[in-house]
Amino acid sequence: MIKYIIWTLLLIHVSAQRWTLFDEQSKPKSVVRLVGGLPSSGRVEVYHDGQWGTVCDDGWDLAEAQVVCRQLGFPEVISVAPGGQYGEGSGPIWLDDLDCKGSESVLSDCSFKGWGVNDCTHKEDAGVICKTGTNTTSIRQISVDNSLGLSDDLGLLFDSEDGCDFTITVRDLSEKAEMNFCVHRVILMMYPELNITSNSRNLTVDINLTCHSHVSALVRYLYTRQIDVSTTSAQCLHQLAFIFGVNKLMVDVGRVLTALIPEDNTFQTQVSMYEYGVRTGDLVLQENVLQYLSWNCEFLTSSPVWSTISFDMMDALLQRSDLIVEDEALLLEALEKWIQDKGDKISSDKQVSLLNHTRFLLIPVDKLYDMQFYSSALRQSNEKLYLTGLLRGFQFNALPFSKIRKQIDNTSSEYLPRIYTGDEWSVCINDTTVSNPYYNYNYHGQNNRIKTFYSPAHPSALYKDQRVEWQAQVFLTFQECFNYGISCNTFPVARFRATGNQYRYSSTIRYKNRLVLTCKNQNNVFHVQEFKNDMAVIPTNSSIGLPNPCPDDYSFRFVVNPQYI
Repeated sequence: MIKYIIWTLLLIHVSAQRWTLFDEQSKPKSVVRLVGGLPSSGRVEVYHDGQWGTVCDDGWDLAEAQVVCRQLGFPEVISVAPGGQYGEGSGPIWLDDLDCKGSESVLSDCSFKGWGVNDCTHKEDAGVICKTGTNTTSIRQISVDNSLGLSDDLGLLFDSEDGCDFTITVRDLSEKAEMNFCVHRVILMMYPELNITSNSRNLTVDINLTCHSHVSALVRYLYTRQIDVSTTSAQCLHQLAFIFGVNKLMVDVGRVLTALIPEDNTFQTQVSMYEYGVRTGDLVLQENVLQYLSWNCEFLTSSPVWSTISFDMMDALLQRSDLIVEDEALLLEALEKWIQDKGDKISSDKQVSLLNHTRFLLIPVDKLYDMQFYSSALRQSNEKLYLTGLLRGFQFNALPFSKIRKQIDNTSSEYLPRIYTGDEWSVCINDTTVSNPYYNYNYHGQNNRIKTFYSPAHPSALYKDQRVEWQAQVFLTFQECFNYGISCNTFPVARFRATGNQYRYSSTIRYKNRLVLTCKNQNNVFHVQEFKNDMAVIPTNSSIGLPNPCPDDYSFRFVVNPQYI
């Protein structure tokens, strides 16, 4: 009788699952999802004509975002995310020039050009940040619910062990510890990674003793698809989900692990978390860790953990363009120190592989010149590589880009700048207080949240004496925006614009400027955003796309990022 009840429950459960996953024709029109962020934030993707596609951010505003948030079950929108903030999508760009009132029930009810009719690229993929009713800075537990009904009944069945016919033995051989669970074989057969057959009677798994207390919750999840995950249980549950082959739970638990990333200023947790993500094959966790370490690369290179990073992790980091460093020369120095600290553990081939990631073309020309006179065992053993890098660097600084572009691979990033924070490329605004509803002047009569500075037009020495004047500004109130003729819907808002001769170089140089937010109390970067049309709408602490580890007291760094077209 018990087996009959279980099979009846499972048939209903699997039937519901089949409809959800495979019956695309039954889906309501304009199904939407968020990708690349948290469940409440990310790149907006729309399902149409059997395929997921993106939405262009032309005309993308709070009304359109409100429709998406409501359609996904969130109470309201917090802010819109500019194109590319959550990465570039793939496939068709389904919607462009959306015009919503904000009251529509689904996104496709809004006015738009037509399915697939657009003049956009995936760099303009729109995103959104929805309100969840919970401050993400205080989240220490989430409830994962992937159930499709009958979870309460199946949970009671697990608790009672009534009619169980299968034993799961959990042990830690080093501690001579063991525990057993009596479960129902037919439940486990739903998870093909466990390789349970109708003839199986038991399953033995070796799990570290520190995670034994969480096994019961994991096994119960196999029945109910429901589980509470806290920051203290996350790593054990992620490891258990990996061992039991429950990939969906791994992804969900990874959200909590991601919340732990900023909490260790020594970077030891982040480095071990990345290696753990590699072992478990969790690509999302790997990317989240790498992104955070890239944003905090300046601090990472000066920390004791720098010398402990694995070759694979170093290789992955050095290929990224979102590394925040003072300049390329200091990054090369940090890499040389890492190689020297590793000694014989890094083969000559691996040394060359890592050194090849150095963007010699973007090392300041005066430092390129000085490098000729430095000598070390590492440089002597890789003399040809350094000489080639120096030659190409001098060529880049002496010749028009049109001349050398023919010799550079189309996919090469060696001439694309990272996020360089040297004084000539960035300016910082630290004041985030409002002392007057109309203006925010200091006792010298200067506005603390407006700064002007000059940068070269491009890192190439050809442009070193050709300066561009920039104005950086942070708005915290509607009145401040109004005073400057700007329409603002959420705050803070940053503006970074060229007030001089930027457009003189518009045919050869484009500017993909960045806004870098840094915690004042912890001195770590927690958010990086690209300006679009000179503006950057900044997510608040309760809505940040990645966990925000600091209070509202943070600094704004405006970074000029010139690139040859």
